[in-house]
Amino acid sequence: MEFNHISVLADEVIENLNIKPDGIYVDLTLGKGGHSKRILEKLSENGRLIALDQDQDALNAAKKNLSDYPNVTFIKSNFENIDKVLDQLEISKIDGALMDIGVSSYQIDNAQRGFSYMHDGPLDMRMDANNELTAEKIVNGYSLDELQEIFSKYGEERFSKTIARNIVETRNKQRIDTTFKLRDLVNKSVKTKEVHPEKRVFQALRIEVNRELEVLEKTLQKVIDYLNKDARLCVISFHSLEDRIVKNTFKELEKDCICPPDLPVCVCNHKAKVKIITKKPITASKKELKENSRAKSAKLRVCKRI
Repeated sequence: MEFNHISVLADEVIENLNIKPDGIYVDLTLGKGGHSKRILEKLSENGRLIALDQDQDALNAAKKNLSDYPNVTFIKSNFENIDKVLDQLEISKIDGALMDIGVSSYQIDNAQRGFSYMHDGPLDMRMDANNELTAEKIVNGYSLDELQEIFSKYGEERFSKTIARNIVETRNKQRIDTTFKLRDLVNKSVKTKEVHPEKRVFQALRIEVNRELEVLEKTLQKVIDYLNKDARLCVISFHSLEDRIVKNTFKELEKDCICPPDLPVCVCNHKAKVKIITKKPITASKKELKENSRAKSAKLRVCKRI
């Protein structure tokens, strides 16, 4: 299956990165390289792009897509390792970075990856195929309480207890090992007229498998520490949990003092690191939505190092 993916909010990202031709930039979620290609088009031969992705299929597709650009360095890694990657490359500061933290169209549409409730396939959901934990292992191995917790916390699912209980009862008779088996079980567990009520459970499992929220806030902090003065970080998120983390992290990093309000003087010595450029998130234009319906939930937030 060919790795196809349309980069969302590409014009808005390039505008907000404020690219310097000879700068060093990092794409922390390379995908097929759509955003990276737009960055590279703005760079001179002295500029440099560091491109990370934990999905080997994505890296293979991006290397082919960006084969005309000699000034890009490809790294197979989760973005949580950005500090180690830059240290190994002997890069102390960068001039901008991008995080597009959604699932690619290829990952969704490839049934063998197990991300989608629209295609029957193995219950996998790993972005990095070398990881040991899969959605199947979670569904068939986590306790009732653990399942309920991740469905509630990561999927904001109000029927989390019922779904978890039915999963445990079902797996005692037969292993739940495909996306359709899980989809059908969830549909039988909830009493709603909602189309695709299983989407929240699938989201929760994907987040748990890939530790998505766990590493997001830490990575934001790490990236900002590597930014040069006036360098920008652009982050595209696709659901409320991600967006909330980005929004709140930016807000905390914009504060000078984080002492409790009842203290008469500041004792924390905390200094603001960023200025928020987007007071409200940037969303897709009507034109983009017509061309790519998956951009509907995308939100872009931008901050600048001070």
